[in-house]
Amino acid sequence: MRQGRLLPLIVACALFIENMDSTVISTSLPAIARDLSTDPIALKLALTTYLLALAVFIPISGWVADRFGARPTFMAAIGVFLLGSIGCAASSSLETLVAARFLQGMGGAMMVPVGRLVLLRTVPKSELVQALSWLTIPALVGPVIGPPLGGFITTYFDWRWIFLINIPMGVLGIVLAKRFIPDIKESPPPLDWTGFLLTGLGLALAMFGFSTLGRHLVSMPLSIAALVIGVGALLAYVWHANRHPHPLLDLGLFRLSTYRAGVLGGSLFRIGIGAIPFLLPLMLQLGFGLSAVQSGLLTFVSALGAMFMKTIAASVLRHFGFRKVLVANAVIASLMLCCFGLFRPETPHVFIIATLLISGCFRSLQFTSLNAISFADVDSKQMGQASSLSGMMQQLSLSMGVAIGGYVLEFAGLLGGRPATDVHNFYVAFVVVGLISASSAWMMWRLPRDAGAEMSGRAQAGKEITEPKVEQRPAT
Repeated sequence: MRQGRLLPLIVACALFIENMDSTVISTSLPAIARDLSTDPIALKLALTTYLLALAVFIPISGWVADRFGARPTFMAAIGVFLLGSIGCAASSSLETLVAARFLQGMGGAMMVPVGRLVLLRTVPKSELVQALSWLTIPALVGPVIGPPLGGFITTYFDWRWIFLINIPMGVLGIVLAKRFIPDIKESPPPLDWTGFLLTGLGLALAMFGFSTLGRHLVSMPLSIAALVIGVGALLAYVWHANRHPHPLLDLGLFRLSTYRAGVLGGSLFRIGIGAIPFLLPLMLQLGFGLSAVQSGLLTFVSALGAMFMKTIAASVLRHFGFRKVLVANAVIASLMLCCFGLFRPETPHVFIIATLLISGCFRSLQFTSLNAISFADVDSKQMGQASSLSGMMQQLSLSMGVAIGGYVLEFAGLLGGRPATDVHNFYVAFVVVGLISASSAWMMWRLPRDAGAEMSGRAQAGKEITEPKVEQRPAT
């Protein structure tokens, strides 16, 4: 098999188990809560901790690969992820599950970015688009089969097996990587250790404090202290980054209007979307009384909608342009998210499936547009920094979405005098997170009208329209 096809499939092993893991656990949250004798809302920590670990370690993944070699880094990352998976399967309490999920996140933060870096540096440019298309297959397939598979395993076997199914694919990835992935090394500049400590400590403490304010795991005073110290460390990083010649994360990128809208505006959109894997399975199982397998068979259709939209996203952007698509689609996708709050136990499943399918289409279009517009004006020399900062912000916003979704459930239950997992609280939660996502449209509206015109292909189309055609006359 040619390198342009073999390497993407090897990297795809890592991407597949990462996407599978993140979807199967969402379907299994109620079963895990019962087995660990904990509040289902507290299990938001199992989701936020994983996303937080990704946010902390993604920024240094490229430096580690350059310093120690891409092949050993990629193999070690898969190994760490598998160790975390075994730890999750062996967990007997919320604390051990959260610790194991953090270990998983450390491995996940290195797997896919390093694998993508290998492709960019080894596959010829003429074959790169095809190679990346092979790489995206598991990213689309994982969310499709993850929910029903997780529901099937949880319903008919034991939830712990959802973590152990990662092991065969992970071992295969390690074996193939050792044999076929080249050991690429570079000479990176010195790592900004101060910046890494400030961002890592700041993100970890701030998100831990924010996620545990509901008195899960630790006391309220300790949560507040962690939140304050974490925010202080992040502010200290802003001061540090403005004075360091090679900061870990270049905050100056936010001066670019397209990058600012794509990353900061995109973060607002992702906060609402990030709550879906937490809220939807809980509502269907705890609120509507569906089994895990029934819940999984309903929720996987969103991924089918996303797969379909990938085939026409480029044409939509070429026709309407980034600004119009980002503004209108942010509102439409957010309204679809609010519509999840209209679901009732007696709602026909056909209506739920149709809503989730259409919602998946609009979310996929928004993610595609955001990922593209973020890099429309980024210089090639800054692409690595821009990618790291964008990846960190994406994981952080998804983590915040899970935490906010949990808090809305608790607050709505407190106001209504009912349990946090009462079905009526989910109706409120979906409206709240949907409105947060909709607020991103304001930042998209501030984009220049021709933002990303060259990337969408509209600039070339406009040039062909405005340039007069020269009539070719036969020579006499």
